Amino acid sequence: MSLNTAHANNGVLIYSGECILLYCDNVVMEFSGQDKPEFKGDKAGRLYLTTHRMIFNNSNAKDPLLSFSFPFCTMKNASLSLDKWKNNNNYKNFLFLLIVRAQPNGGWIGEVKFKLHFKHGGAIEYGQAMLQAAGLTKRNHQYTDEPPAYQPPTGPWHDAAPPTYSPPSGYYGWVPPPSDAFPNAPPANSVYMTDMPPPYPGINTGGYTPSAHDAKAAEAAASGTAYYDPNTHYAYVPPAYSNEAPPSYEESKEKKYK
Repeated sequence: MSLNTAHANNGVLIYSGECILLYCDNVVMEFSGQDKPEFKGDKAGRLYLTTHRMIFNNSNAKDPLLSFSFPFCTMKNASLSLDKWKNNNNYKNFLFLLIVRAQPNGGWIGEVKFKLHFKHGGAIEYGQAMLQAAGLTKRNHQYTDEPPAYQPPTGPWHDAAPPTYSPPSGYYGWVPPPSDAFPNAPPANSVYMTDMPPPYPGINTGGYTPSAHDAKAAEAAASGTAYYDPNTHYAYVPPAYSNEAPPSYEESKEKKYK
């Protein structure tokens, strides 16, 4: 997960080979569990679900948090809940809740919880699409439970070609569900791309090159040992490996958020 690295020129900045699956405005993000100033207060802005991660761009240019993004491999828990801002049980009044873990070298440590309030509806559809994308990513890339080390995007960046944010024809038999809450594409001149490939896996198989840390982590996981790099002070302890995919949409609705 990274802070203030997924925006450019009042738009969103994505990696080469990364594609936008869903996009929507009128989303409010609320963090808890961290004391950094970037996580303080409610954030209103635009939300993107891509083939590799979730990206949030703040509409307030004076806020310490201008953008927030995390790859699927850093997700820990996800659930749906009724939005307490509303006073009825209308299906549009759900919110999406999530816990994500910090990436090594990402500028912060631990975990952060956040809520996504979809002011014009779309929480159920977005939650379903994110869980499906995360499940496909995990099945296609058997990464360990340790998130890969963070690598900031490199310049220069340029306007992304329209296919990058056109409605997808399908990924392994899956297409994000249609919804009035999600326009077909972001506004013109608001999507930018770096020539750097995504530093973590996604739905599509191209664009992910494991870093030296990832290679060492994979070797350590295979041997059941740990390693420490004195040059970067990066340490890795193999976690218990699990082949389980993220919870299904129905399971996520029953899960309690803590």
